[in-house]
Amino acid sequence: MVKRKKVAVIGGGVSGLAAAKAFDEKGHRVCGFERSHDFGGVWELSRSYPDVQTQSPKDLYCFTDHPMPDDYPEWPKGPQVHAYLHSYADKHRLGRLFCLNTAVASMDRRADGEPGWTLTLEAGNQRWTEDFDFVAICTGQFSEKNIISHPGQEDFIAQGGQVMHSSEYTDPAVCAGKNVVILGGSKSATDIAVNAVKSGAKSVALVYLENVWRIPYFVGGINFKRLLYMRAQEMQFNAWGRGTVARTLAAITKPLVWANFRGLETLLKLQLGLKEHNMVPDVPIEKDISCSIPIVTPGLFEYLNEGKIKPVIGTFDRYEGSRLHLTNGETVDCDVAILAVGWKLGVPYLPQEYRDKLIEQDGQYRVYRLAVNPDLPDMGFVGFNSSFCTVLSAEIIANWLVRYADGKLANQPSRAEMEANIGDMLDWKRNERPAAKIYGGLCSAPFHFKHFDELMQDMGARQWKRSNPLVENFSYPDARAYGTFLSTTPDYQAG
Repeated sequence: MVKRKKVAVIGGGVSGLAAAKAFDEKGHRVCGFERSHDFGGVWELSRSYPDVQTQSPKDLYCFTDHPMPDDYPEWPKGPQVHAYLHSYADKHRLGRLFCLNTAVASMDRRADGEPGWTLTLEAGNQRWTEDFDFVAICTGQFSEKNIISHPGQEDFIAQGGQVMHSSEYTDPAVCAGKNVVILGGSKSATDIAVNAVKSGAKSVALVYLENVWRIPYFVGGINFKRLLYMRAQEMQFNAWGRGTVARTLAAITKPLVWANFRGLETLLKLQLGLKEHNMVPDVPIEKDISCSIPIVTPGLFEYLNEGKIKPVIGTFDRYEGSRLHLTNGETVDCDVAILAVGWKLGVPYLPQEYRDKLIEQDGQYRVYRLAVNPDLPDMGFVGFNSSFCTVLSAEIIANWLVRYADGKLANQPSRAEMEANIGDMLDWKRNERPAAKIYGGLCSAPFHFKHFDELMQDMGARQWKRSNPLVENFSYPDARAYGTFLSTTPDYQAG
């Protein structure tokens, strides 16, 4: 019999909802904590910039038992995703498990000697401690804003200029009639650049450090999910754990793979007009693909062609009056600076001694299956396994984590096995596939199927592939199919 645990779930976004459901279904007492006033995480409306929409099609961005509504567009807008997450929470009565407006201030090992952690919690003027047998950290990779500043910023603001993080860009009226400069080249940066033009900005400059490959929603008229989210395509990348046979096959097919990716690059250059805008990356696309590859914002290249968005390679140097000096020697007019510089990785409420065991000096995370660390017992992470199908990734890892916590994985790893695997994965990221180091090495893309295969086999699933080999090898991940696969894992209940 598995002992019923008191489980803390930190975060009420996609990952927190998935973890709360997984632990609740197995009979554990779940206590969820969300620091904001609402569910949704990055999709919570006060954190969403105008016109934000998913990078993934709706059938790749959903839970296994809850498809997005038929009337949603292929790439839903932020408010639609927010409503969808609420409908999922309502369907499984997850609201009863969460305390909103409640933040985790700190945590430490339990002083009573029992397994688990003591959390220090804050809500309003109240502060208290509470013991838990297991903690699921579900704040993901987009929780703490990366705040940066540059010389002259205080005077710039004092003279009426505005500086904000991209997540604070919620009112497009700030752009009307203004010179807007956006720092960053991610999808959030290009989304805001396009929105600023639509909102009547006087000028828009997009300043970024280096060119990256960008994938349009339709590549040569074909939905990109039908080209890039396939086992057959995934096998062309240098995945971890390849044996002699796989390496030999890769060597034999290397010329074909090379030609395939050069063809894709040529198509993207022609379709997007990358050369005309000096936006051709230096790195081959097959070496660059990871979670940092942005999807092209609709309207971006049209506005580039019209001169309404000016791309500039460089970064901010200093503010001077209403001018912004860049590191490449250029200066641009600036009334509003929007910093699309991402988020800080980390778990700030975790004691430093445990953070040191979790994170290597070069920023790489020591995690087994992107979920647990043997030096951090009674704890796991949901949402660290960033991917191009985030919701499905979170749900599968949540189901894996509850079984790991209960010792009910069919392939329950020993400490030695976890340490060996972590070492092998770190070596692969550093030496064989440097692109895999992005986000602290916590991105499973483009190896969705391989990652899911390992998790499903660990759980003892009798099936983890679709029966039709053509569909399985040449189609994208199917959330409903993975719901069926999860149902083939051994069942049990805590009590």
